[in-house]
Amino acid sequence: MEISLEDIRDAKKLLRGKIVKTPLLPSPQLSEQLKGEVWLKPENWQTTGSFKIRGAYTKMSHLSESERRRGVITASAGNHAQGVAWAGKLLGVSTLIVAPEKTPATKVQGMRRYGAEVITHGSYYDEAETYAYKLAQETGRVFIHAFEDPHVVAGQGTVGLEVLEDLDKIDAIVVPAGGGGLLCGIGIAAAHLSPSTEIIGVQSMASPAWYAAFQAGHVVPVSYETTWAEGLLGGIGSQNFALAQSVVNRIELVTEEDIKNALRWALKVHHMILEGSAAVSLAYALFHGGDQFHGKKLVIILTGSNIDLARIHHLLDGELP
Repeated sequence: MEISLEDIRDAKKLLRGKIVKTPLLPSPQLSEQLKGEVWLKPENWQTTGSFKIRGAYTKMSHLSESERRRGVITASAGNHAQGVAWAGKLLGVSTLIVAPEKTPATKVQGMRRYGAEVITHGSYYDEAETYAYKLAQETGRVFIHAFEDPHVVAGQGTVGLEVLEDLDKIDAIVVPAGGGGLLCGIGIAAAHLSPSTEIIGVQSMASPAWYAAFQAGHVVPVSYETTWAEGLLGGIGSQNFALAQSVVNRIELVTEEDIKNALRWALKVHHMILEGSAAVSLAYALFHGGDQFHGKKLVIILTGSNIDLARIHHLLDGELP
């Protein structure tokens, strides 16, 4: 799979007027803590509450007329599915979503709000994806992959393109690592525009597929546990892994307590609602940054805000850091 900088630039043109161009926000509090210059990219402010609409709309805009008439199907833990449903509504394409059974209710409601038909199946993304492929064969719908597709990666890469156009001499960009579409897209943009910028992917210890793959040098099986970062649950594809090896510097892990405390910190300090998957990047900087970012310019990607109300109540019941 090959994605060029021009592919990402073309996706940006395609998305103009369709999505929110999210700003870069300074974080004086985190800058002081890390003794560096820290900026936040709030994709939680995006339409549908997540960056995922970038890749979904880019991909679906490239469907042929016959493919649009057949309709589409996808598997997703929530945010990609909302992006597909939203794009389908704009483009007049029927959408069918297969979501893991543990998908937060707020995400399922979002899918249906944009007109998608939703089926829940399996405990994790991989199981939902297998079932979605089966339904695609039975129904003739076009499968829209959540992360391993050149148009999806190019669309997600527009996040990195915006960051690099808005800010220069960035030392590191910290990115939540799920399927790898965003991670690879930002990495490709940085490789062309700012090759000295370090790209750091972050996962929960409960879903360490990227971390294990980088340690082994190839994709390996891992076990999954219940996590606040359910949007990052699931395996990674061999094509995205091959891309990441050339454009991503390292993968780091955070704990569930790190994630919850980062969510609380965002609420307290920036009055910002995040979902667990979005907070892993912030959690790494907050609790594992140490002195590695002293004197450095750091951008933290915040990927989404689709968290259930019950979890917000749980956070508020705990002590804010």
